[in-house]
Amino acid sequence: MDVQETGGGLDRRAELSEFLRTRRARLKPEDVGLPQFGRFRRVPGLRREELAQLAGVSVAYYTRLEQGNGQNVSAEVLDSIARALRLSDAEHQHLVHLAKPKRHRKKAVARTQQVRVALRQLLESIDGVPAYVVGRRSDVLAWNRMAAALFGDWGGLPAPERNWARRVFLDPAYRELFLDWEGKAADMVGYLRMDAGCHPDDPQLSALVGELSVKSEEFRRLWAAHDVKEKTHGEKRMRHPLVGELTLYFETFRPADDAEQSLVTYHAEPGSPSADALRLLASWGSDAAAVRTG
Repeated sequence: MDVQETGGGLDRRAELSEFLRTRRARLKPEDVGLPQFGRFRRVPGLRREELAQLAGVSVAYYTRLEQGNGQNVSAEVLDSIARALRLSDAEHQHLVHLAKPKRHRKKAVARTQQVRVALRQLLESIDGVPAYVVGRRSDVLAWNRMAAALFGDWGGLPAPERNWARRVFLDPAYRELFLDWEGKAADMVGYLRMDAGCHPDDPQLSALVGELSVKSEEFRRLWAAHDVKEKTHGEKRMRHPLVGELTLYFETFRPADDAEQSLVTYHAEPGSPSADALRLLASWGSDAAAVRTG
Protein backbone atom coordinates (compact mmCIF):
# COMPACT_ATOMS: atom_id res chain seq x y z
CA MET A 1 0.00 0.00 0.00
CA ASP A 2 2.99 2.27 0.40
CA VAL A 3 1.63 3.54 3.72
CA GLN A 4 4.04 4.60 6.41
CA GLU A 5 3.98 2.67 9.63
CA THR A 6 4.25 5.94 11.55
CA GLY A 7 3.11 9.48 10.88
CA GLY A 8 -0.17 8.53 9.19
CA GLY A 9 0.90 9.47 5.66
CA LEU A 10 2.04 7.79 2.50
CA ASP A 11 5.72 6.89 2.19
CA ARG A 12 6.96 9.38 -0.41
CA ARG A 13 10.22 7.54 -1.02
CA ALA A 14 8.39 4.28 -1.64
CA GLU A 15 5.91 6.10 -3.90
CA LEU A 16 8.76 7.57 -5.97
CA SER A 17 10.55 4.24 -6.18
CA GLU A 18 7.51 2.24 -7.27
CA PHE A 19 6.34 4.89 -9.71
CA LEU A 20 9.69 4.94 -11.55
CA ARG A 21 9.96 1.15 -11.47
CA THR A 22 6.47 0.62 -12.93
CA ARG A 23 7.01 3.27 -15.64
CA ARG A 24 10.31 1.63 -16.61
CA ALA A 25 8.74 -1.82 -16.64
CA ARG A 26 6.13 -0.87 -19.22
CA LEU A 27 8.72 0.14 -21.85
CA LYS A 28 10.43 -2.30 -24.19
CA PRO A 29 13.82 -1.66 -25.82
CA GLU A 30 12.24 -1.45 -29.25
CA ASP A 31 9.81 1.21 -27.96
CA VAL A 32 12.71 3.61 -27.45
CA GLY A 33 14.96 2.62 -30.33
CA LEU A 34 17.30 0.31 -28.43
CA PRO A 35 18.41 -3.06 -29.83
CA GLN A 36 16.84 -6.18 -28.37
CA PHE A 37 19.52 -8.74 -27.57
CA GLY A 38 18.44 -12.28 -26.82
CA ARG A 39 14.96 -13.71 -26.45
CA PHE A 40 14.68 -13.50 -22.68
CA ARG A 41 15.25 -10.69 -20.20
CA ARG A 42 15.44 -11.10 -16.45
CA VAL A 43 13.27 -8.02 -15.80
CA PRO A 44 10.22 -6.67 -17.62
CA GLY A 45 10.77 -3.53 -19.61
CA LEU A 46 13.94 -1.49 -19.74
CA ARG A 47 16.93 -2.13 -17.51
CA ARG A 48 18.11 0.67 -15.25
CA GLU A 49 21.27 1.14 -17.28
CA GLU A 50 19.23 1.47 -20.48
CA LEU A 51 16.98 4.09 -18.92
CA ALA A 52 19.99 5.99 -17.54
CA GLN A 53 21.57 5.97 -21.01
CA LEU A 54 18.41 7.40 -22.57
CA ALA A 55 18.12 10.07 -19.88
CA GLY A 56 21.80 11.04 -20.08
CA VAL A 57 22.57 10.35 -16.41
CA SER A 58 24.82 7.84 -14.70
CA VAL A 59 23.46 4.46 -13.71
CA ALA A 60 24.38 5.15 -10.08
CA TYR A 61 22.51 8.46 -10.13
CA TYR A 62 19.36 6.94 -11.63
CA THR A 63 19.54 3.96 -9.26
CA ARG A 64 19.57 6.31 -6.25
CA LEU A 65 16.55 8.12 -7.63
CA GLU A 66 14.65 4.89 -8.26
CA GLN A 67 15.45 3.84 -4.71
CA GLY A 68 13.48 6.87 -3.56
CA ASN A 69 16.30 9.34 -3.00
CA GLY A 70 15.08 12.44 -4.81
CA GLN A 71 16.99 14.97 -2.75
CA ASN A 72 18.75 17.67 -4.77
CA VAL A 73 17.57 16.32 -8.11
CA SER A 74 17.29 19.11 -10.66
CA ALA A 75 14.30 19.98 -12.81
CA GLU A 76 16.44 19.35 -15.91
CA VAL A 77 17.25 15.79 -14.81
CA LEU A 78 13.60 15.10 -14.03
CA ASP A 79 12.65 16.41 -17.47
CA SER A 80 15.21 14.11 -19.10
CA ILE A 81 13.96 11.10 -17.16
CA ALA A 82 10.35 11.97 -17.99
CA ARG A 83 11.22 12.10 -21.70
CA ALA A 84 13.11 8.81 -21.50
CA LEU A 85 10.16 7.15 -19.76
CA ARG A 86 7.72 8.77 -22.21
CA LEU A 87 5.61 10.12 -19.41
CA SER A 88 2.35 11.93 -20.04
CA ASP A 89 1.96 15.48 -18.76
CA ALA A 90 0.10 14.18 -15.69
CA GLU A 91 2.79 11.56 -15.03
CA HIS A 92 5.54 14.16 -15.42
CA GLN A 93 3.80 16.42 -12.90
CA HIS A 94 3.40 13.48 -10.53
CA LEU A 95 7.11 12.65 -10.80
CA VAL A 96 8.05 16.23 -9.92
CA HIS A 97 5.75 16.20 -6.89
CA LEU A 98 7.22 12.93 -5.64
CA ALA A 99 10.86 13.84 -6.22
CA LYS A 100 10.71 17.47 -5.07
CA PRO A 101 7.98 17.91 -2.45
CA LYS A 102 7.22 21.44 -1.30
CA ARG A 103 9.08 21.87 1.96
CA HIS A 104 6.70 24.40 3.49
CA ARG A 105 3.65 22.13 3.43
CA LYS A 106 3.50 20.07 6.63
CA LYS A 107 0.24 20.34 8.54
CA ALA A 108 -1.79 22.22 5.92
CA VAL A 109 -3.38 18.96 4.78
CA ALA A 110 -5.54 18.91 7.91
CA ARG A 111 -7.47 22.07 7.01
CA THR A 112 -11.16 21.69 6.21
CA GLN A 113 -12.11 22.29 2.59
CA GLN A 114 -14.71 25.01 2.14
CA VAL A 115 -16.73 25.90 -0.96
CA ARG A 116 -17.27 29.62 -1.49
CA VAL A 117 -20.85 30.83 -1.13
CA ALA A 118 -20.82 32.24 -4.66
CA LEU A 119 -19.73 28.88 -6.08
CA ARG A 120 -22.56 27.14 -4.23
CA GLN A 121 -24.98 29.68 -5.65
CA LEU A 122 -23.62 29.01 -9.13
CA LEU A 123 -24.25 25.29 -8.66
CA GLU A 124 -27.88 25.88 -7.74
CA SER A 125 -28.38 28.22 -10.70
CA ILE A 126 -27.26 25.60 -13.23
CA ASP A 127 -30.64 24.20 -14.20
CA GLY A 128 -30.96 20.85 -15.95
CA VAL A 129 -27.22 20.07 -15.75
CA PRO A 130 -25.80 17.74 -13.06
CA ALA A 131 -22.93 19.58 -11.40
CA TYR A 132 -20.87 19.20 -8.25
CA VAL A 133 -17.67 20.40 -6.59
CA VAL A 134 -15.06 17.78 -5.72
CA GLY A 135 -12.06 18.42 -3.53
CA ARG A 136 -9.05 16.60 -2.18
CA ARG A 137 -9.20 12.82 -1.84
CA SER A 138 -12.21 12.87 -4.24
CA ASP A 139 -14.47 14.27 -1.48
CA VAL A 140 -17.78 15.63 -2.78
CA LEU A 141 -18.09 19.10 -1.26
CA ALA A 142 -21.22 20.55 -2.89
CA TRP A 143 -23.75 19.58 -5.56
CA ASN A 144 -26.96 20.69 -7.23
CA ARG A 145 -30.37 19.05 -7.48
CA MET A 146 -29.62 17.38 -10.82
CA ALA A 147 -26.41 15.82 -9.52
CA ALA A 148 -28.40 14.28 -6.67
CA ALA A 149 -30.96 12.97 -9.16
CA LEU A 150 -28.26 11.37 -11.30
CA PHE A 151 -25.80 10.09 -8.69
CA GLY A 152 -27.91 9.89 -5.53
CA ASP A 153 -28.50 12.23 -2.62
CA TRP A 154 -25.06 12.69 -1.10
CA GLY A 155 -26.77 14.83 1.56
CA GLY A 156 -28.29 11.68 3.02
CA LEU A 157 -24.84 10.24 3.68
CA PRO A 158 -22.49 10.97 6.59
CA ALA A 159 -19.86 13.50 5.53
CA PRO A 160 -16.99 10.93 5.36
CA GLU A 161 -19.06 8.83 2.96
CA ARG A 162 -19.48 11.68 0.47
CA ASN A 163 -16.45 10.51 -1.41
CA TRP A 164 -16.25 9.39 -5.03
CA ALA A 165 -13.69 6.67 -4.44
CA ARG A 166 -15.74 5.11 -1.63
CA ARG A 167 -18.89 5.23 -3.71
CA VAL A 168 -17.30 3.74 -6.82
CA PHE A 169 -15.55 0.87 -5.05
CA LEU A 170 -17.88 0.13 -2.15
CA ASP A 171 -21.40 1.03 -3.34
CA PRO A 172 -22.98 -1.64 -5.62
CA ALA A 173 -25.35 0.99 -7.06
CA TYR A 174 -22.41 2.81 -8.65
CA ARG A 175 -21.16 -0.40 -10.22
CA GLU A 176 -24.56 -0.63 -11.91
CA LEU A 177 -24.70 3.08 -12.80
CA PHE A 178 -21.51 3.22 -14.89
CA LEU A 179 -21.60 0.94 -17.92
CA ASP A 180 -17.80 1.07 -18.08
CA TRP A 181 -17.30 0.65 -14.36
CA GLU A 182 -13.74 -0.60 -14.81
CA GLY A 183 -12.80 2.59 -16.65
CA LYS A 184 -14.42 4.75 -13.98
CA ALA A 185 -12.61 2.81 -11.25
CA ALA A 186 -9.24 3.24 -13.01
CA ASP A 187 -9.92 6.98 -13.35
CA MET A 188 -10.66 7.29 -9.64
CA VAL A 189 -7.42 5.56 -8.65
CA GLY A 190 -5.48 7.72 -11.09
CA TYR A 191 -6.89 10.86 -9.48
CA LEU A 192 -6.05 9.60 -5.98
CA ARG A 193 -2.49 8.82 -7.10
CA MET A 194 -2.09 12.42 -8.30
CA ASP A 195 -3.41 13.63 -4.95
CA ALA A 196 -0.98 11.35 -3.11
CA GLY A 197 1.92 12.83 -5.07
CA CYS A 198 0.93 16.35 -4.04
CA HIS A 199 0.08 15.50 -0.43
CA PRO A 200 1.97 12.40 0.73
CA ASP A 201 1.65 13.49 4.38
CA ASP A 202 -2.16 13.58 4.36
CA PRO A 203 -3.35 11.11 7.04
CA GLN A 204 -6.93 11.15 5.75
CA LEU A 205 -5.77 10.13 2.28
CA SER A 206 -3.64 7.40 3.81
CA ALA A 207 -6.64 6.15 5.80
CA LEU A 208 -8.82 6.16 2.67
CA VAL A 209 -6.25 4.18 0.70
CA GLY A 210 -5.93 1.72 3.57
CA GLU A 211 -9.70 1.25 3.87
CA LEU A 212 -10.23 0.73 0.14
CA SER A 213 -7.25 -1.63 -0.07
CA VAL A 214 -8.77 -3.81 2.65
CA LYS A 215 -12.30 -3.77 1.28
CA SER A 216 -11.75 -3.91 -2.50
CA GLU A 217 -9.52 -6.29 -4.44
CA GLU A 218 -10.05 -4.17 -7.55
CA PHE A 219 -8.74 -1.11 -5.74
CA ARG A 220 -5.64 -2.99 -4.51
CA ARG A 221 -4.85 -4.13 -8.06
CA LEU A 222 -5.29 -0.68 -9.60
CA TRP A 223 -3.40 1.11 -6.81
CA ALA A 224 -0.43 -1.22 -7.29
CA ALA A 225 -0.19 -0.16 -10.96
CA HIS A 226 0.84 3.43 -9.95
CA ASP A 227 -1.04 4.96 -12.89
CA VAL A 228 -1.94 8.64 -12.57
CA LYS A 229 -4.55 10.77 -14.28
CA GLU A 230 -5.82 14.34 -14.24
CA LYS A 231 -9.47 15.35 -14.38
CA THR A 232 -10.20 17.06 -17.68
CA HIS A 233 -13.16 16.14 -19.88
CA GLY A 234 -14.66 13.10 -21.52
CA GLU A 235 -17.66 10.87 -22.07
CA LYS A 236 -19.47 8.60 -19.61
CA ARG A 237 -22.17 6.07 -20.40
CA MET A 238 -24.60 5.33 -17.59
CA ARG A 239 -27.71 3.29 -16.85
CA HIS A 240 -30.06 5.10 -14.49
CA PRO A 241 -32.86 3.09 -12.79
CA LEU A 242 -35.49 5.69 -13.73
CA VAL A 243 -34.56 6.91 -17.22
CA GLY A 244 -32.38 4.12 -18.64
CA GLU A 245 -29.16 4.58 -20.57
CA LEU A 246 -27.51 7.97 -21.01
CA THR A 247 -24.42 9.19 -22.79
CA LEU A 248 -23.15 12.28 -21.01
CA TYR A 249 -20.12 14.51 -21.47
CA PHE A 250 -18.28 15.88 -18.47
CA GLU A 251 -16.22 19.05 -18.22
CA THR A 252 -13.97 19.98 -15.31
CA PHE A 253 -13.20 23.53 -14.23
CA ARG A 254 -10.86 24.67 -11.46
CA PRO A 255 -11.55 27.91 -9.56
CA ALA A 256 -8.64 30.29 -9.96
CA ASP A 257 -8.36 30.77 -6.20
CA ASP A 258 -8.32 27.06 -5.22
CA ALA A 259 -6.55 24.49 -7.39
CA GLU A 260 -7.59 21.73 -4.99
CA GLN A 261 -11.27 22.02 -5.94
CA SER A 262 -12.94 21.25 -9.24
CA LEU A 263 -16.38 22.05 -10.61
CA VAL A 264 -17.59 19.11 -12.68
CA THR A 265 -20.59 19.32 -15.01
CA TYR A 266 -22.35 16.68 -17.10
CA HIS A 267 -24.35 17.48 -20.22
CA ALA A 268 -26.00 15.62 -23.08
CA GLU A 269 -25.80 16.30 -26.79
CA PRO A 270 -28.68 18.64 -27.69
CA GLY A 271 -31.63 16.83 -29.25
CA SER A 272 -30.32 13.40 -28.27
CA PRO A 273 -32.23 10.70 -26.36
CA SER A 274 -29.87 11.38 -23.47
CA ALA A 275 -30.96 15.03 -23.40
CA ASP A 276 -34.58 13.87 -23.23
CA ALA A 277 -33.63 11.49 -20.41
CA LEU A 278 -32.02 14.33 -18.44
CA ARG A 279 -35.16 16.45 -18.81
CA LEU A 280 -37.24 13.52 -17.59
CA LEU A 281 -34.89 13.06 -14.68
CA ALA A 282 -35.24 16.73 -13.79
CA SER A 283 -39.03 16.34 -13.70
CA TRP A 284 -38.70 13.67 -11.02
CA GLY A 285 -36.98 16.13 -8.70
CA SER A 286 -36.18 14.83 -5.22
CA ASP A 287 -37.94 11.55 -5.98
CA ALA A 288 -35.13 10.64 -8.38
CA ALA A 289 -32.51 11.15 -5.67
CA ALA A 290 -34.52 8.95 -3.32
CA VAL A 291 -34.58 6.15 -5.88
CA ARG A 292 -30.81 6.38 -6.43
CA THR A 293 -29.98 6.28 -2.73
CA GLY A 294 -32.57 3.66 -1.96
